[in-house]
Amino acid sequence: MPDRDKGPRKVTSFDVARVAGVSRAAVSRAFTPDASVSPKTREKVYQAAKELGYRVNYLARSLTNKRSDLVGLVAAGLDNPFRTLQIEHLSKMLLARNFRPILLPTSQEADTSTVIGQLLHYAVSGVIVTSDAPPTEICEQCAAEGVPIVLINKGDDIPFVDRIISDDRMAGHLAANHFIDSGVRKPAVMAAPAVSYTARRRSEAFIARCRQLGVEAQFLQVRINDYQSGYAAAGELLASGIDGLFCANDYMACGVIDCIMQGRGRDDTPPIRIIGHDDIPQASWSAYELTTIRQPCDIQAEQTVDLLMSRIAEPDLTARVEFTPVTLIKRRTA
Repeated sequence: MPDRDKGPRKVTSFDVARVAGVSRAAVSRAFTPDASVSPKTREKVYQAAKELGYRVNYLARSLTNKRSDLVGLVAAGLDNPFRTLQIEHLSKMLLARNFRPILLPTSQEADTSTVIGQLLHYAVSGVIVTSDAPPTEICEQCAAEGVPIVLINKGDDIPFVDRIISDDRMAGHLAANHFIDSGVRKPAVMAAPAVSYTARRRSEAFIARCRQLGVEAQFLQVRINDYQSGYAAAGELLASGIDGLFCANDYMACGVIDCIMQGRGRDDTPPIRIIGHDDIPQASWSAYELTTIRQPCDIQAEQTVDLLMSRIAEPDLTARVEFTPVTLIKRRTA
């Protein structure tokens, strides 16, 4: 008499092989990307799996293969709409390449050893670290374990670790050129350079380009490149005489605009020209219509996953750096 407490028996690859009339090895190949199996056999296996309700246990497979199809996405600052957009594009690109993303949120204050341990326990095939996450310890540990890793918008130069960097020098130049061409004579840049490699590079490029064009730009330092910092710092802008502000990202620029526009009609143009960076969805909203520097997440995601896959295939390649192109998107604020 069956033991009803145990519930229904779990369907295995042997069951699929029996129903499909193929070997268990053929079932394994059918569910393995790029494995050698005929379309007819693959279709028979898929049909049998569907009928039986079979699901591949990727974690169990990783115990045999030493690596799973999982790729760790380490990200901080998920309150920033750009980070959400970035993670979405990376996840879609990984899925399109037959990887499965696993998100590990972190922060500047997080215990990176915990994040590292989680990644390595899952036998991930690779790791992608996005901007403003604490990368150095993670990178060094993963490299020591032989886990391929790609950094996005990070300045750390680590052997066998590849990097994708947005063209921040061009971004600073585009913002400065547009301001000066528009008649701005007292420009400024707002950023938190201590916590962000990209904010530091954009600020330096902007100030240097303004100087080349014969104008001295002010640097307005904030603690974090976020909405609250932009909002809090905006109150002093109007009295300062600044007539053009380049913000390190759109998230902060939105905070600046909301503070400045308090008490004004939303149809008004801000009294100073403002340029952001990233082109988040909110930048095009009627409440902001923010002129910004677009950092294309789709191109960046493709570059990142291409580097990761080539690193998986050839772990001993020299560390590489690729740049993501940027463009100026003109809207109402500048």
